Amino acid sequence: MSPRSLSGGWMEVITGCMFSGKTDELIRRLDRAEIAGQDVVVFKPSIDDRYSEDSIGSHNGKQWEAEVIDPEDVGEAEERLNGEEVVAFDEANFFSAELIEICEKLADNGRRVILAGLDTDFRGEPFEPVHELIARSEYVDKLQAICVKCGEPATRTQRIIDGDPAHRDDPTIVVGADEKYEARCRDCHEVRTG
Repeated sequence: MSPRSLSGGWMEVITGCMFSGKTDELIRRLDRAEIAGQDVVVFKPSIDDRYSEDSIGSHNGKQWEAEVIDPEDVGEAEERLNGEEVVAFDEANFFSAELIEICEKLADNGRRVILAGLDTDFRGEPFEPVHELIARSEYVDKLQAICVKCGEPATRTQRIIDGDPAHRDDPTIVVGADEKYEARCRDCHEVRTG
């Protein structure tokens, strides 16, 4: 759904599990904003260097130039703004909770804020700060992937370590792609506890 025209700003969240097309959708929206003549800026966390150090990238190879910022110092994004109408954050799940306040402020000041990130971690639990951003956003799109085990719609991110499911006590944030993660449905998703 395309956002309706608002007199002020708003927030939109693109979420779902890994391999669901979140960054592809973000790039699609950025393309449309540029076609509409809007100035756009994209921020990405410095810890995400999977595809490029200075651009966001999808698993399908699409890329968009991005400003790299420290995920613990999201205020840095405000300092780098130059009047852009559209402000985007990729991998919102890697940023600190400060992202919530920054995005609210940007939207309150008339900007369109687009965020893409995982809604749940590898355990299947809500991923901060994305679930709070979902609650505060005007528009939310939850995308699905395809379960690599059974072919059903996938809504979970499965972390794999040496061929086995990750343990519940493993770190929440581990940057990786298909060498560490799979898309799984609820029934096929596993988390080791023993």
